[in-house]
Amino acid sequence: MDTPFNLTKLLRANIQNLVPYSSARDEFKGEASVLIDANENAFGSPLAHNYNRYPDPLQHQVKHKLSQIKGVPAANIFLGNGSDEAIDILFRAFCRPGVDNVVLVPPTYGMYEVSANINDVAYRKVNLTATYQLDLPAIADAIDEHTKLIFICSPNNPTGNSINRQDIETILNNFEGLVVVDEAYINFSQTKSFTHELVEYPNLVVLQTLSKAWGLAALRLGMAFASTEIIAVFNKIKPPYNINQATQDIVLEALENIDQVNSWIKQTVEEREKLVQELDKLEMVQHITPSDANFILVKMNDPRGVYEYLVGNGIIVRDRSKVELCEGCLRITVGTPQENQLLLEKLTTINS
Repeated sequence: MDTPFNLTKLLRANIQNLVPYSSARDEFKGEASVLIDANENAFGSPLAHNYNRYPDPLQHQVKHKLSQIKGVPAANIFLGNGSDEAIDILFRAFCRPGVDNVVLVPPTYGMYEVSANINDVAYRKVNLTATYQLDLPAIADAIDEHTKLIFICSPNNPTGNSINRQDIETILNNFEGLVVVDEAYINFSQTKSFTHELVEYPNLVVLQTLSKAWGLAALRLGMAFASTEIIAVFNKIKPPYNINQATQDIVLEALENIDQVNSWIKQTVEEREKLVQELDKLEMVQHITPSDANFILVKMNDPRGVYEYLVGNGIIVRDRSKVELCEGCLRITVGTPQENQLLLEKLTTINS
């Protein structure tokens, strides 16, 4: 970078001066036989598993296991109530309402814009190119001294393609704010994760989730990977017990089954390619965007009519036809082989 990254300069003054809430479990480290410090019910809970005690506020066991799987030190990991919590914290930590702004590159994940609106932070939209890649000159023009965050989803939602890595690195090397790379769908891609670049880029934040490839959407566990200094900011702002004990227990159990998850990923990618091949044979299909995710973006004739027909047959896809640069498109998640076959049968009925 032309100038050294300065986290203190980027951080809101009130967050720099914030004294975080100190929970009972924060103040005590080690083992004890009598815990009468946190006003818990000492008799237990009406469940087979005892949930009468507050959970580990920093989820040390889960982070240790994720560190082994991801190859990232536990100190560089933040766990949130979905990636949405991490996104919201970024706005609250670094963006002054009514003063600062962020850059979004639509079509992209909608929560960036929602979170900006909730936090009264202006957002500047720089559309992706016709091939769904970054428009670097336009992004450079959109940045000013009040631009604090740039959000890049890769593989991108709803288009499914990966963003050119060199373009992301160009922004990382030239932007003094934080670059947030959302890798919710990285498990379905052969693209290398940016989690391996945290040492090289101090202004990098990588988001991932257990909702997609890991099949844990109902648990709402998101991850942010960043420098220890940025992770410290996350931990300063988050609620003291943002990840409940039941979620921590289930996630620890799930993380022992990485072979099963890898098998699902392999099958999903295989089914994705089969689905693309079969859809491409239908006359109604105009174009299918190459995908590195567990879904495909399909441009077709009369997308709304197709959507409503599928709904009437109990098949729900996502209508993205009114999204800029996705005109005429439906987003279709890759299902099981049986679900995909049923989809194709219904579409063939329309097509004939």
